[in-house]
Amino acid sequence: MVFCYLAHVKKNPDFSLELDSGHKLIAGVDEAGRGPLCGPVVAAAVIFPDPAAEIPVIIRDSKQMTARQRAAAYEWITQNTVWAIGQCSPAEIDEMNILWAAMCAMERAVAALPATPTFCLIDGNRVPKNLTGQAVVKGDAKSLSIAAASIVAKETRDRIMDELAQQFPQYGWDKNAGYPTQSHLQAIEKYGINQHYRKSFGPIKERIKNETAHN
Repeated sequence: MVFCYLAHVKKNPDFSLELDSGHKLIAGVDEAGRGPLCGPVVAAAVIFPDPAAEIPVIIRDSKQMTARQRAAAYEWITQNTVWAIGQCSPAEIDEMNILWAAMCAMERAVAALPATPTFCLIDGNRVPKNLTGQAVVKGDAKSLSIAAASIVAKETRDRIMDELAQQFPQYGWDKNAGYPTQSHLQAIEKYGINQHYRKSFGPIKERIKNETAHN
C-alpha cells in the first residue's frame, strides 16, 4: 500500500471574489498604519481594468512580501491599474479614534478614484458606511484587488514616514515606520513628541499625562 502525503500549499490571492461578485468595476480597498504611534493612517483603492491581463510581478498580502517585492509590485500597480490614496492625519485619528479614521481613509481613497466602482472588496470585517461592497476577513490573502491595495497603502505610508524622517531623524521613522519599537520609545523619552504623534495612543497619552502632572 502506498500512502501519499500532500503538504498544505498556501493559496495565493486571485480574482475569484471579484468574478463571483457579479460586478464589472470592482475596487479592492485596504489600509496601512493602524498600529503606529505617529503618522497618518493610509488607505488605497485599486481597480484592475482587465483581470485577464498578465501580471508580471508578485502581488499578495504586503506583509508577506520583501521590501524589494513590494517596491516592484507598487511600481507595476501604479502604472497598470486605476488607483487612489486616502488618508487621515494624526489629529483626525485622535478626534475619531483609529477605527473610524481607517474607515474614513478608505472612503476617501474610493472617492478619489477617477472611475467610480460599482462594488468594493474591503479588507477586514466591516464595510465603511459610505461604501457599497463586501468585507473580507484576511482579504489581502484572498483577493488580488485587495492585495494590490495593501501594497499601495503600505508603500505610500512607508514613503511618507521616510520623508518625515528627514525632518525628524532622531526618531528613526525610516526604520520603525512609527511603530513602538524599543529604540523608538527611547527616542520619545529623550526628545519628546511633535505634531505627527497620535496623542490618543497609550504610550503618547501616558507621556502627556505625566508631563501635565509634573508641571
